[in-house]
Amino acid sequence: MSQAGVAARELSLSPLHMVAILGLMLLWGINFAVAKIGLQQLPPMLFMASRFALVALLLLPFAKRPTGQWRAVFVIAVTLGLLHFSFMFHGLKTVDAGTASIAIQLQVPFASLLAAIFFQDKLGWRRALGMAIAFCGVAVIAGEPRLEGQYLALAFVVTASFIWSIANVQIKLLKDIDGVTLNAWVAAFATPMLIVASLLTEDGQWQALSEADFWAYFAIVYQAVVVVAIGYGYWYWLMRRYQINQIMPATLLVPPFGVLAGVVFLDESLTVTLVAGGLMTIAGVGIIILRRPKTTAPEAERL
Repeated sequence: MSQAGVAARELSLSPLHMVAILGLMLLWGINFAVAKIGLQQLPPMLFMASRFALVALLLLPFAKRPTGQWRAVFVIAVTLGLLHFSFMFHGLKTVDAGTASIAIQLQVPFASLLAAIFFQDKLGWRRALGMAIAFCGVAVIAGEPRLEGQYLALAFVVTASFIWSIANVQIKLLKDIDGVTLNAWVAAFATPMLIVASLLTEDGQWQALSEADFWAYFAIVYQAVVVVAIGYGYWYWLMRRYQINQIMPATLLVPPFGVLAGVVFLDESLTVTLVAGGLMTIAGVGIIILRRPKTTAPEAERL
């Protein structure tokens, strides 16, 4: 067999890895419902501080020191760890898990737009169309009667997606830093910031921790262990083995799984408007990902 044939075979996704990727997208999709369950019992800042503390504990033993990039990583911790997740979790506390899992996908159109601004990445009419479709999809969902009075919470989720795109730009400017190291130190820096933020903006933390049941602590462990340590650990391994454009399209499965998780675990209603808006958003994001899979930094942790 020629070298070209060997390379082609090595780049082909094996059936086992395809199934594993499908399972990973399912775990990430379920995470929206799991996080919402935790937020029903714990204040958002406290919940995030606990999550990041456990992530740091799990990953720091395997992380390298980002020599020469400490300041950049710290700034990313502020953007991604403090700001992005603060807006995301405050929004998720109110809106449906399914709605949040769709709206947060606007991080891809936002990232594409910022890439065109900061990296002279040609936007093109196809990706511009994808961005328009994605935003229209979220607008359709926002028009649902059940979201009346929740527009601020939905705006928080959309703001979180934009902040994630800013962190995406910051991450793309880093040099020679792997995903495990990045997430470990972001978690280490974000934890004390979130503890301080909780002390300043929330109350009843000790009471909430003492009264929380198994499922609240399960939500913290699920996010830290399943989503980050195991989920992103496997994702980074896939990125080293395969080309990004082979695995990034699989992330389009996260919103449908997020919607189904909300229906199954939280008894959320599956409406025609939610399905229509969700399909529009996923289609728009899909156009962007398929046209330019490297627009976003795959090392950036998402909910």
